[in-house]
Amino acid sequence: MASGVAVSDQVVQIYDAIKLGHKHKYFIMKISDDNTEVEVVKTAETTATWDDFIGDLPENDCRYGVFDFDYKTKDGGQRNKLIFVVWAPDTAKIKKKMLVASSKDAVRKKLVGINTEIQATDADETEYDEVLSKVSQYD
Repeated sequence: MASGVAVSDQVVQIYDAIKLGHKHKYFIMKISDDNTEVEVVKTAETTATWDDFIGDLPENDCRYGVFDFDYKTKDGGQRNKLIFVVWAPDTAKIKKKMLVASSKDAVRKKLVGINTEIQATDADETEYDEVLSKVSQYD
């Protein structure tokens, strides 16, 4: 908690539900308006897609997200990995980007079992093929 921002219990509860394959495909978090806590702002049903997730990221503000990423390996095997996304677009306010960066480790420590972390500052870094290459690089 280097930034002084705490992580809400709801973040851990929803993350645990995703790990167990229940209810949600992804969820999105933000730092509260008073800069004291990371809170959940959106959850999505298990039928949601990567495009749905990307569409829920604001154009000019920062967010954290967890996505249950399904994909096929080169040899045709089915894989599933939990990915942590730090969305800090270039258009966001500098103070917000700094707070998100300094709070990231506190959030990440609460999310035991994350496989891959994606740090994105523009839409190109969240394109499906770009993410797939990062997630599957060790398969």
